[in-house]
Amino acid sequence: METALTPLEFARRARRLHPQREAVVDGELRLTYEQFLDRCDRWSAVLQSMGVAKGDRVAYIAPNTHGQLESFYAVPQTGAVLVPINFRLSTDDFSYIVNHSGAKVVCAHADQLDAVDRVRDQMPGVERFVALEGAREGWEDYESLISGADPHFTRPDIAETDLLTINYTSGTTARPKGVMITHRNAYMNVVGTLLHLRMDVGERYLWTLPMFHANGWTYTWTVTAAAATHVCLRAIEPARVFDLIRAEGITWLCAAPTVLITLANTPEEVRGRDIGGVHVVTAGSAPAAATIERLEQEFGWKVTHIYGLTETAPFILVCEPRPEHDGLSTQDRGTLKARQGVELISSGELAVLDETGAEVPWDGTTVGEIAVRGNVVMAGYYNDPEATEKVMYDGWFHTGDAAVTHPDGYVEIQDRIKDVIISGGENISSIEVEGVLLRHPSVQEVAVVGVPHEKWGETPRAAVVLQEGAEAAAEDIIAFARENMAHFKAPTEVEFVDQLPKTATGKIQKYVLRGGAPAISRQ
Repeated sequence: METALTPLEFARRARRLHPQREAVVDGELRLTYEQFLDRCDRWSAVLQSMGVAKGDRVAYIAPNTHGQLESFYAVPQTGAVLVPINFRLSTDDFSYIVNHSGAKVVCAHADQLDAVDRVRDQMPGVERFVALEGAREGWEDYESLISGADPHFTRPDIAETDLLTINYTSGTTARPKGVMITHRNAYMNVVGTLLHLRMDVGERYLWTLPMFHANGWTYTWTVTAAAATHVCLRAIEPARVFDLIRAEGITWLCAAPTVLITLANTPEEVRGRDIGGVHVVTAGSAPAAATIERLEQEFGWKVTHIYGLTETAPFILVCEPRPEHDGLSTQDRGTLKARQGVELISSGELAVLDETGAEVPWDGTTVGEIAVRGNVVMAGYYNDPEATEKVMYDGWFHTGDAAVTHPDGYVEIQDRIKDVIISGGENISSIEVEGVLLRHPSVQEVAVVGVPHEKWGETPRAAVVLQEGAEAAAEDIIAFARENMAHFKAPTEVEFVDQLPKTATGKIQKYVLRGGAPAISRQ
């Protein structure tokens, strides 16, 4: 009598119990659960008519639209694997991810059609290109295909260990790695999310978090599991966010700290009144205690800090409130809320381990590496056993994040072991940025580190040694980087130095360049 643990079950239940409840709002478009899931079925049928079979990959490059949301149901219920791609990446990244994943179909939003067309000839394995909006020559029209389709499709047997999605994350290497998330991984993350962050029937969720980012922290399925309403938001514009909060009665949203900072600093004449009652889930890097205090005191919002990684589906720690926290001062409560927290009930086991593999004492001072094992840990990196073995060994997934455990069991990140820079919730590989800057004719050596930034949480800073006799301005270096990679990865600061700090063996000492980075978490 066992059934596979898959987030597709949440759709089945929502359709059965809440067919006429509003499921999706995207501008003027409003869909009930019956209409929403009928569209998903029609797209599943179209995909199968295109030759997409169980195990095949379908890539999406799009912002938070209803078409992007439908992919999280329509693709996996055919047994195929969804590959949601960060639409902010460069065209080179697009072609690499599409080719590496082996995607047979590419679906893109109107804003990304030009970028895909520029590298279309570099994607020989793609059989069909579909425009979610703005179809033109060379692109099939998503809406026309759905409207002309029969909703009946052949649903194969799906095991909970089957791949659901491949989510590409920059990590610490120059090329993105494909994180393999199974149906069970996502199902367990949704269950844990709803246990710790209770969303009720009919509540309304605003998509301020990109759906491509770790499957929208699985809120692509969590909202449906709660029979709540998905309110799509295609770009973060503070005035629009606050207008939707009022007009749509928003009760939940997720956001990286950079978005929270932007919202917290929006003038009252822009944000308006009557914006209270929103529950905010934040992760990606540690939110500033001051930001939490302002949102809770001035806005009347409730902020919960979560920690996780794409590789853990993604939630593994939640800074859950306890009765004893009620007596704390506002400042102390804000400081505690900025910690990463304690294990979610459903995620599995987390420990901060020392170099011998033993758990560090719960003293709030002894530093170790966060390691995880359990239900939400990925199946591995797609087609990359070497990278998988580097992080999954001795029965644990090793995060590369250095942390302490406080006497109450709450974990707090101290620094990162890896040199990943997190800017606006996005991972940036310092090695990738360095590789681009080394192509500049005036650059001899370069080291890139993350430094604190008021808006983005962290931003890349480059320490550059110029070629002998060469000259260059910081603006030149930054412009060169922006011309050769995704803009959000380019350094915002450049420091020219005579030499880089190195060990006796020639390894660059990045901790010297950082000068003491703030405590942050990695998503």
